[in-house]
Amino acid sequence: MDRTERLFAVMDALRRHRRPVTAAELAAEQGVSVRTMYRDVQTLIGLGAPIEGEAGVGYVLRPGFFLPPLMFSLEELEALVLGARWVGSQVDEGLAGAAKNALAKIATVSPRELRDHMADVGLWPVVLHGAGAAPVPVLSLVRQAMRKERALALRYKDASERTTEREIWPVQIAYYEGKQIVAAWCCLRASFRHFRTDRIVSLALTEKPYGEPRRTLAQAWIEAWEREQS
Repeated sequence: MDRTERLFAVMDALRRHRRPVTAAELAAEQGVSVRTMYRDVQTLIGLGAPIEGEAGVGYVLRPGFFLPPLMFSLEELEALVLGARWVGSQVDEGLAGAAKNALAKIATVSPRELRDHMADVGLWPVVLHGAGAAPVPVLSLVRQAMRKERALALRYKDASERTTEREIWPVQIAYYEGKQIVAAWCCLRASFRHFRTDRIVSLALTEKPYGEPRRTLAQAWIEAWEREQS
């Protein structure tokens, strides 16, 4: 790896860490000496990178900094193209369109040779539910509820064809081939429940806030899931 590639790698490493990371940790990741890492960080700061911190304490990349994706490796681009193509094949119209737009934006700011590679990576997802699968409009509403942390009013039909009305706080969506599952806190049952989108009779976004932050609920859901699996 030459120095230019290493500088971009250091920026990627700083972007992954939300808390200050020491030069020793960065040096170990990049396979260089601590002294070399100090020089690299100072070079990046001199080039305008918003890196905060100091030697012996740690460094952190100031939030909001965006580095144009001109230095994606070929494997990184292949991963992005394959992932975006899979999302683009799903029944969530909002995410499918966003995935295609994201690829177009990346291609626009990438060098010609990388654009050519993106156009012909030879990687395609296999979608078992078929190209004619109908869109699932409720997915957009569930994602909106999670972003805004607003409750959803739900009418749901269970496996026994019984319909109930509930208020839920969605925390996660699982995208399986051919079906989608919404994990949510159910106010009616006072516990986490999983709802199949094909059994949702109706759904409406309310102005009622979640009882707790979604991040807290998501962690609680993970812990509850792990307990059930153990």
